[in-house]
Amino acid sequence: MIATPESGALAALALCTLLVLVNLASLTVAGLRIGRKGKPSAFPAGAPVSVVRPLRGLEAFSEETLLASFRLDYPAYELIFCVADAGDPVLPMLERIRAAHPHIPSRLILGDERIGGNPKLNNCVRGWDAARHDWVILADSNVLMAPDYIQQMQAAWRAETGLVCSTPIGARPENFFAEVECAFLNTLQARWQYAGEALGLGFAQGKSMLWHKPFLEAQGGIRALNAEIAEDAAATKLVRAAGRRVHLVASPFRQPLGRRDFAEVWSRQVRWARLRRVTFPLFFAPEIGIGALLPLVLTGLVVGTAEAVLWLGAAGAVWYGAEMALAHRAGWHRSPRLLLAFLVRDALLPAIWASAWARTAIVWRGNTMDIRTRESAAPLGTGPSAA
Repeated sequence: MIATPESGALAALALCTLLVLVNLASLTVAGLRIGRKGKPSAFPAGAPVSVVRPLRGLEAFSEETLLASFRLDYPAYELIFCVADAGDPVLPMLERIRAAHPHIPSRLILGDERIGGNPKLNNCVRGWDAARHDWVILADSNVLMAPDYIQQMQAAWRAETGLVCSTPIGARPENFFAEVECAFLNTLQARWQYAGEALGLGFAQGKSMLWHKPFLEAQGGIRALNAEIAEDAAATKLVRAAGRRVHLVASPFRQPLGRRDFAEVWSRQVRWARLRRVTFPLFFAPEIGIGALLPLVLTGLVVGTAEAVLWLGAAGAVWYGAEMALAHRAGWHRSPRLLLAFLVRDALLPAIWASAWARTAIVWRGNTMDIRTRESAAPLGTGPSAA
């Protein structure tokens, strides 16, 4: 059978339609999942919790996120702050805040344990070992904890759970590229996280992790998370190998962004993409189709008729309208320029995807790493440890 231009145009339209429907389905599933608590929690009521927070350097919202740690509405928790460098500029602020909240049990652990190429994991190890309680939360320094942060994590725990996580939600952007960061974090990445979890494919996210310490210790402890360069990828594989599941909180926690420049957004997204490509290549490969711009533009060029262009324009409007609807449904950041941020994000996605396949090096808080294998993931350059 000889292919004709008409059959090629029909095939392009069919493929584009499929991509549009898949993405609309993921937006619908995520919209239904976010905010829904589901089955009753299996977490033991009132169990004490250790919260381990690795810190490194001062950020725009450091004081706010640190203060939130001491204002959790939970009767029995301890805070353990891990700082790798005794000269870190975050220390005076941390000590001032600790002194102002003597009623909250808190400790500072200086110095890391270098178990591998992941600087954040290196910084957490001693805090994990020092945790007094059986339930431990590992929380990044830039997570803005709500007063009921611990309760929200506990509410997602089920009998079959091995780990509860929260993906970061970008909030309070102060310039356009921070809006682009929101476009990546919220209605793209968080959307796929929740859609995947709803379909039984929960992936860990390292921003906030609730562990049952005896469970993880039985699987090799926190040092077992060094099996991959990204601790969340290692956590996902470890939990699945143990016959458990990764669950997400009902409503993910916010990360205030402030100002971002293009280089920051690009480097962060490229780093995450390369890590996903190395750790879950079969899931990463289809990411070329998760943005609207590339399939719509390519299909328009292949088909080239006025009717097709009108159809594709309508499909794009529905796609981006559905993203805005998800942001509204979830209570996430929305603004008129977020629509332009969607377009910029989707213009960047093919380049990020290609870069992830082309190179295996990442730069993480001053450390240059080769991420092809665990053995080759040691730092290639020098730099401070990351939190």
